[in-house]
Amino acid sequence: MHLTELADRSVPVIGQGTWHMGENPGQRQREVAALQLGIELGMTLIDTAEMYAEGGAEEVVGQAIAGRRDKVTLVSKVYPHNASRKGIPLACERSLKRLGTDHLDLYLLHWPGTYALEETVEAFERLREAGKIGRWGVSNFDVADMLDLDDRRCATNQVLYNPQARGIEFDLLPWSLEQRKPIMAYCPIAQAGRLLQQPVFAQIAARRGVTPAQVCLAWVVRLPGVIAIPKAVDPLHVKMNAAAGSLSLTDEDLAAIDAVCPPPERKQRLAMV
Repeated sequence: MHLTELADRSVPVIGQGTWHMGENPGQRQREVAALQLGIELGMTLIDTAEMYAEGGAEEVVGQAIAGRRDKVTLVSKVYPHNASRKGIPLACERSLKRLGTDHLDLYLLHWPGTYALEETVEAFERLREAGKIGRWGVSNFDVADMLDLDDRRCATNQVLYNPQARGIEFDLLPWSLEQRKPIMAYCPIAQAGRLLQQPVFAQIAARRGVTPAQVCLAWVVRLPGVIAIPKAVDPLHVKMNAAAGSLSLTDEDLAAIDAVCPPPERKQRLAMV
């Protein structure tokens, strides 16, 4: 598994997402087991949010990391409507309780909201000084939002990114890498795997002896400073995701993907799901 830097820590380029976990109690044990398997395979970066299943995903993560907390880099996100001077510490405490830990390694503002960024940053910094979080960052921020924030203490920006959603390559991605702010890519194989129906991924996969999903993940993390956080519950998918962290695509592979999923030629509105 290739590694990169995030929030003063060395992390795998492919971590584990948890969106839609915690929604079905009957799936709880499978979800916990999948996260634990991922940790064993080196995917020690786990991303969650208070929004996911209204705290249910954090509870799944908490169960999965019990006795393993020191092995993982733990990321969660706060709702914008909780991102006030008073709201953030309360939201953080609720997340910590669900996660069964006394600190987050990284705490993100889930998307731009109505509270002044200065107020949100002040609350984040107080949490950091209190040892409740290691670093803070944002999610779903475009370049203009990042310029409004204008704070070098921001550790990362988590955004939608995959071969079908390449809009950030026009401005946000190069700006972020120049600023040395890693990008965390959510939905790296798109939702419901529709992206993988493109024949090019099957063709490259057959040539390389891997799966289309692994090709897609390797594409997302092809640039230094980009991290993918796919979600998987099936043990086979977990194993394939972990293996994709060591796969490097050739120039021929990348050109074939560009031909089908071309890079942007103009500014695009930041895509979100």
